[in-house]
Amino acid sequence: MKLPMEGGCACGKIRYSCTAEPLLMANCNCRDCQYASGNGHSTVFAVPVSAVTIEGEAKYYETRSDQGNVVRRGFCADCGSPLFAGNDKFKDFIAIKAASLDDPSWFKPAVDIWMSSAQPWDAMSPDTQKFEKELPM
Repeated sequence: MKLPMEGGCACGKIRYSCTAEPLLMANCNCRDCQYASGNGHSTVFAVPVSAVTIEGEAKYYETRSDQGNVVRRGFCADCGSPLFAGNDKFKDFIAIKAASLDDPSWFKPAVDIWMSSAQPWDAMSPDTQKFEKELPM
């Protein structure tokens, strides 16, 4: 991985740059991530919000997590590319969709979270640590 990491949406109207190494690389299997990704999970890395610069305007959809926190999903309103996620519980961090990176080849998820919602048809790596719900703090 080379810093800054850069990426964006499929149509190019939203671009981002990140100057920090990921604090977490994960596959989230919660139902909300399944809906947002159109897949069995969402693959993300988390970084401090202060390390990310975004050019262009993402549209955000808000919902509530099982714990009642507001969860925000950022995407491009023109091409529909999912890009960002965040929630009220961890306001200082942003999750960025790994596939939105210009070079996602270095990415390697370390954990699978929300296994309680995982779909039986979604193939998972035996190399990731698994958690029934969110990461223990």
